[in-house]
Amino acid sequence: MSKKLIDRPTEIRDDEKLNNSKLFEYLSNIIDLDIESFDILQFPSGYSNLTYLIKSNEKEYVLRKPPHGAKIKSGHDMSREFKVLSSLKEQYHKTPRPIHYCSNADIIGTDFYLMERVKGIILRSNNYSQIISDKSQFNFLAEQFVDSFVELHKLDINKIGLTDFGNPNGYNSRQVHGWCKRYNNSKTEELMEMEIVMKWLKSNISQSKYVSLIHNDFKYDNLVLDENDLSIKAILDWEMCTIGDPFMDLGTSLAYWIQNNDPDFIKGVGLNITMDANNPTRNKILQLYSEKFGNSIKNIVFYFVFGLFKIAVIVQQIFFRYKNGFTKDNRFKNLDQVVKAYLFLAIKSIEKQNIEL
Repeated sequence: MSKKLIDRPTEIRDDEKLNNSKLFEYLSNIIDLDIESFDILQFPSGYSNLTYLIKSNEKEYVLRKPPHGAKIKSGHDMSREFKVLSSLKEQYHKTPRPIHYCSNADIIGTDFYLMERVKGIILRSNNYSQIISDKSQFNFLAEQFVDSFVELHKLDINKIGLTDFGNPNGYNSRQVHGWCKRYNNSKTEELMEMEIVMKWLKSNISQSKYVSLIHNDFKYDNLVLDENDLSIKAILDWEMCTIGDPFMDLGTSLAYWIQNNDPDFIKGVGLNITMDANNPTRNKILQLYSEKFGNSIKNIVFYFVFGLFKIAVIVQQIFFRYKNGFTKDNRFKNLDQVVKAYLFLAIKSIEKQNIEL
């Protein structure tokens, strides 16, 4: 497979440039840098936290920082992500190696952390057809996806030292009410559909007996794949990781899993690769997960609808930043329509009491 398909950085967007001289001076005390070969580029595809490539002395590192104008610190907590990676590096080997966390906002305007760069392929809607095409490849990828997901949920929290990383008691209730609050803090217009979904969620909160470390954003474009055999090399974006009900994590992943027979209005969002006709359905992923986890999932509609709702709120937060001038990234200008698409899907799931729509 061509190495040209490896995820590559580009020039930094004008409104997201860093203070190169301050950053070089600071990082020189942490890693081996050379001013002549020092360069910073940006990975342009993310919608939330900003990700940069640091190059020097033929070595490469990744820097992660919050976006400008982020109102929800918990969704952009660099210290939290760094702690997770530090705790997981010996127990869950599909994570990048963390190097350094900086809390001093004077360096580049926010806190940030540095980690190793894991080179590989990241599947996106605009490149996947060059990489995978037949049903067997889609099935292989989906099985790896579920294997890695269940492996994470089966980790011993005591062994990895993250017992104080969250409070699992009442987790699902706090999540529902917390994301409702986040939406109200980033509202840009009145949406009747949002009110319907929030009311339903508050009246139908369910929680399993299981407690796991959960990623909270486990989806294809957060996987780094080996360019030769498409095995998973690393899982990215751990800033929302916590301890809680693993089926909440599953619900979010199923909500991202837009499939070929979904309504046209949600397929038009085009944010992932799962719409390909060769890709397994949500029900197949649910079946695989249930078999590997060793338990059938009750009340899956609650978990699925919550996942759709949470994605809608995350997208709304990004649109809020765009509408209020905190970012000029034109990819964000129509995200209000994406919010509405996910809400329509949530209402359809509530009406049908099913994750297949």
